[in-house]
Amino acid sequence: MIKKFKAYVSSHMKYVLGVDLGTSAVKVILVNQKGEIKGEATREYPLSHPAPGFSEQNAEDWVTGTLQSIKEIMDSGIVDATDIEGLSFSGQMHGLVLIDEKGTPLRPAILWNDVRTTAQCRQIEAALGDELYDSLKNKALEGFTLPKILWVKENEPEVFAKAVKFLLPKDYLSYRLTGAIAMEVSDASGTLLFDMASASWSQSVCEKLDINFDLCPPLVQSIDQVGTILPEIAATTGLSTETKVFAGGADNAAGALGAGNIADGIGVCSIGTSGVFSAFEATGDQDYKGALQYHSHSVPGAYYVMGVTLAAGNAMNWFKSTFAADQSFADMLANVGIIKPGSNGLIFTPYIAGERTPHVDPLIRGSFIGMSATHTFDHFARSVMEGITFSLRDSLEILRTVGKKEINKIISIGGGAKNEDWLQMQADIFNTTIVKLTSEQGPALGSAIIAAMGCEWFDSFEACTDAFIGYEKEFTPIPENVAVYEEAYHVYTQVYDQTKELNEQLHPLR
Repeated sequence: MIKKFKAYVSSHMKYVLGVDLGTSAVKVILVNQKGEIKGEATREYPLSHPAPGFSEQNAEDWVTGTLQSIKEIMDSGIVDATDIEGLSFSGQMHGLVLIDEKGTPLRPAILWNDVRTTAQCRQIEAALGDELYDSLKNKALEGFTLPKILWVKENEPEVFAKAVKFLLPKDYLSYRLTGAIAMEVSDASGTLLFDMASASWSQSVCEKLDINFDLCPPLVQSIDQVGTILPEIAATTGLSTETKVFAGGADNAAGALGAGNIADGIGVCSIGTSGVFSAFEATGDQDYKGALQYHSHSVPGAYYVMGVTLAAGNAMNWFKSTFAADQSFADMLANVGIIKPGSNGLIFTPYIAGERTPHVDPLIRGSFIGMSATHTFDHFARSVMEGITFSLRDSLEILRTVGKKEINKIISIGGGAKNEDWLQMQADIFNTTIVKLTSEQGPALGSAIIAAMGCEWFDSFEACTDAFIGYEKEFTPIPENVAVYEEAYHVYTQVYDQTKELNEQLHPLR
């Protein structure tokens, strides 16, 4: 396993641990009451693809990586176990962990990016009809948990018969650390079994799809304490058995917390492997008709909506590995700033892995439109950045038009925040002020904020995020660039419809 560790000089005060259970690695950070990060450790773990479209992980790898990361922080000697007051989690959403009566996983976890469940999604749509949007507030997407449950039920009945509870990844990790089975609402709202209005499991959905209601675990809020560290976990990691464990949040909810997005008028643009554009919703009564994903927030009683671009950073990684494998990202993008906005009429659509928002289409594929002999490598590099940003603007446009939301500031995180040319590009394409964080820790910091709130260090999430989050720089739209991008985006929005049929015809050749 690959590991990474940093340690910082600390003063004697109370601390919390934030655990971010990602798709490729777990990251643990040590944070004090001033919001200062005093240590961090990570462990990577493998993905398994046993068949085309399948994506699975061994849940035990999450536990091993987390315990090793915590132990590394504790072994550094920078903090005493008695000074760590609490711990919480953020975690990859939608993944299915089925456990038996002893709490043992019955099969590898089926992850959010597994797409084997198209038939089950159609089954859900037929069974639920308008209830999908009226009660669950979301489309039936392959990534969600309910289709995975149905797939196991239909394809592995002997496994399903032994299941007594289903858990999401970070909730299974929480169970292993505390012995308590629970699921918090921000993650539960990404299962298609959660009634948004009542903030409870849907008895109706379970009945219509013949799922035992008892399979659903008890529900808690993000900042609720679910237990304390088990003695055997304390012995392995060096933590105290008095350390409080709080439920935590889905990675996008925790990521919104870690970026300070807890008020109306603020958006978050996150460019990781996928791209996410999210915004705060104070109430759960907005109706996007499934155009955006709608979830409970880690802030009790609040919500957030998000659109997803399946290949954001992944599109950039593909471009680099294919055309500039021997260069660093910095070198590859060094000259994009001298290329004019619009890349001299070259447009890239980042549909290299299909798309989710606003086009739920697994067959669509990416394209470069407008290539000519005048275009250089730098034009192509810039057009990839622009195309990824256009795809995220699709989600912003739904917020503006369907949701009637005014987004006055966008916090940029992930790979798109590491390059100032890209940050200015986001300001110009979104026509909104872009903010870069002083230190970006994303969902890991969000989980630490949840732990700090659980420990009652602050009276409000606003006070906590003010203490924990700093803003480094703002980028404002340049009017002449905005005008160019308005025209280019208008062309971009037409490419999907113009290429959809062609991509369907090409599908048998892949």
